[in-house]
Amino acid sequence: MDPDTEKAISFSGQPTATDPLPSARPTTSFLENLALLTRLETRGIERVLPSESTVTLTWRSYLQAFVLWVSINLAAVNITLGMLAPTVFGLGFTDAAWCAVSGSVIGSAAVAYIATWGPKSGCRTMIFARYTMGWWPGKLVVLLNLIVLLGYALIDCVVAGQILSAVSPNGSMSVIVGIIIVAVITWMVTTFGIRVFHYYERYAFLPQLIVICILYGISAKNFDLTTPSLGDPATVAGNRLSFLSICLSAAITYAGVAADYFVYYPPSTPRFQLFAMSLLGLSTSFALALISGIGLATGIPSLPAYATAYSTSQGALLVTAFAPLGAFGRFCAVVIALGLIANLIPPTYSSGVDFQLLARRAARIPRWGWNTVGVVIYMVCALAGRDSLAEIFTNFLALMGYWVAVWIALTLEEEVLFRGWWGGRGWEWADWDRREKLPMGLAALTAFLIGWAGAVLCMDQVWYVGPIARLVGDYGADADGKLCRVFVGCGRVSAIEMAGIAEVWEVNILLEEIGLHEDISYGA
Repeated sequence: MDPDTEKAISFSGQPTATDPLPSARPTTSFLENLALLTRLETRGIERVLPSESTVTLTWRSYLQAFVLWVSINLAAVNITLGMLAPTVFGLGFTDAAWCAVSGSVIGSAAVAYIATWGPKSGCRTMIFARYTMGWWPGKLVVLLNLIVLLGYALIDCVVAGQILSAVSPNGSMSVIVGIIIVAVITWMVTTFGIRVFHYYERYAFLPQLIVICILYGISAKNFDLTTPSLGDPATVAGNRLSFLSICLSAAITYAGVAADYFVYYPPSTPRFQLFAMSLLGLSTSFALALISGIGLATGIPSLPAYATAYSTSQGALLVTAFAPLGAFGRFCAVVIALGLIANLIPPTYSSGVDFQLLARRAARIPRWGWNTVGVVIYMVCALAGRDSLAEIFTNFLALMGYWVAVWIALTLEEEVLFRGWWGGRGWEWADWDRREKLPMGLAALTAFLIGWAGAVLCMDQVWYVGPIARLVGDYGADADGKLCRVFVGCGRVSAIEMAGIAEVWEVNILLEEIGLHEDISYGA
């Protein structure tokens, strides 16, 4: 067998003697032959064994991690997110910039932390979540993650469609056509799998970086750097906290997929280096995109052209910012729009893996089959919600960030208290699909629900303001992401104290003592 074919088979995840779940893969010879012929990655949720690692650790490996996150985040969707600070929360440039950078760095740190588990475990992110949440509670986390992934993809499609429509002559291309274009291109890239994924992201940042630098150059003179935030001190403080929370949520939701893209790195990958390069790539790209959006929005009150464009859509404001460059400006706007494909690829790819985790039978359908389902779902939703982007941003982003913050807190507790730092039981990665070896997750589920309850008390949404959030300023403040971690910590401790045997290692010790360990059935 020639080396290229051998590598394709290894990368696509054909069954090996040590693989615990051959039934999870497509079993028809047609699909296997198609995968080999087209170099599709057929591996789905199966753990990547150390012998199957395809990445050789060099400085390029760490640079790839940095570039990957820059390509993903240096996107128009984050520019339009920055626009919310002046237009929705009434923040001045300085306040908004500080909140954007602070929130995105905090959220990015969580993402970088989860990314380090990819090489260490060889497991996809939501497989790794089983070690924290248990088998059945872990499916709840998978379902929430799918909602996040498809929701973000929806937002990307709408922004891309708005830009392509605004840049077309007299708006001749509808937003609908723009949405379909970016969705189809994304589907084509994700169908081929992780190798094409990484190759695309390796270079996608270059045109984006050039165009965003041009955007700064042409529009910075219109930024309003002096007007202060609106409202009394308490209201300003609440608006700062709310916008910081949205930026934190925009970043932290990548934690649900971060390990997926590094499972082919060897287990010997130093965690600090991967963490540092991921954090640097995430925080740098978020800062560049968010601050440019903040600056553009500060110019809306003083520039009628900006105000008119923003009344049409956030995408139209981006196109208007490039207007002084004429035809070249329209070209730059098209580059910005197509750059959203780099932001669409990760949630689309990871949704295919997450769908497989919902049930055993779902795992028999190839990842690229589920990718197709995901693309259809978010494309249809984008077509339906194309006129409500700001509402989707302000309600969806913060709401979905709640559960991720809870899960991150639980994961840190799991590593520090129960498995690693303080002499815990360690990680048995070979048990990734052995239900009887994984935690029951009773304590984690209890803490998860308590954390959600804390988030409800602290949330500030258009349709609901919690009693704690209502105490801040005239409009409340979205404090959930910060305070829910306190509820999680207290909830986990309380649940363990009440349950006593809530985690599987405690159950196994008890059952082994009375000789019943082998007689326990965990169901289908």
